[in-house]
Order: sequence, then C-alpha cells, then structure tokens
Amino acid sequence: MADDKIKTIVDNRRARHDYFILETFEAGIALTGTEVKSLRAGKVNLKDSYGMVKDVEMFLEGIHISPYEHGNRFNADPLRRRKLLMHKRQILKLYGQVKQEGLTLIPLNLYFIRGKVKVELGLCKGKKLYDKRDAAAAKDARRDIERAFRGRDRDKD
Repeated sequence: MADDKIKTIVDNRRARHDYFILETFEAGIALTGTEVKSLRAGKVNLKDSYGMVKDVEMFLEGIHISPYEHGNRFNADPLRRRKLLMHKRQILKLYGQVKQEGLTLIPLNLYFIRGKVKVELGLCKGKKLYDKRDAAAAKDARRDIERAFRGRDRDKD
C-alpha cells in the first residue's frame, strides 16, 4: 500500500512536549457528514482531548470540530463524544494498560487515508517539569552541534 496518500489534518505537537509516547495505535473515528467537511477545511482542535474506554467501546473526548458553515441543522455539537473504531481485542488491551499502569490515551494526529478519517492515538505517560527541561536542553545541544558542523563545513570550502 505504498501508493496510499496520507493527508494530515492536524498534528498535536503539544502532546509530544507534555507526554512520553510509549506506543501508537491507529483508529477510525465515527463522524457525521458535516464534521468531515469541517475537517477537510481544517477546523479542528485536539488540545485537551483524550481517549477513554467505556463498556468495551472507545471514545474520544474533548476534541473540538467547528460546525460546518453551510451545515445548518445538520451540524453536530462541536464537543460531543466521538466513537473510535478499533478491534475489541485492541480496546481491551489498552483498557488494561490505562487502568493498571496509569497511562493516558492522547490523540497525536488526525489524517485522511483513502478518503477515511483516522486518528493516531498514543499510549502516553505524563512528563514531569524536569523531564521537559531535560528534553529542551538536549534539543538545544543537538542544535548547537548541527550549527558547529555546518560552520566547519563552510571553513573547508
């Protein structure tokens, strides 16, 4: 399936800053027609959203999909709970990990693949403040090293 085009709708960059991502999963998402049209226009916000398991079903809570401008009465509530489509076996596995290990399900990005909307969920563990500082320091060090190498290459020419 190398010819499948993935069109990213939105990327949750904040999640990568606030959490350690231990594992990722792909899930379908049940949407109404006007919600899909809003997604095509990029009117979605993943901030403060999370996944949850209830009665062997998985839901996405807190995702904000703005109402479609031409949708009139067919528009759904922007903050409604949206059902995720995964295999029962996967849902039970995630439920066990979330309950026992205190992990969280965070949507990392939303994208179109073969005309279907998919969500990439991350099984995440929260970062402490000192972890965030360490990550920022490592990123700065990498940037300085890259800068030094680029400067050295220019000196040779």
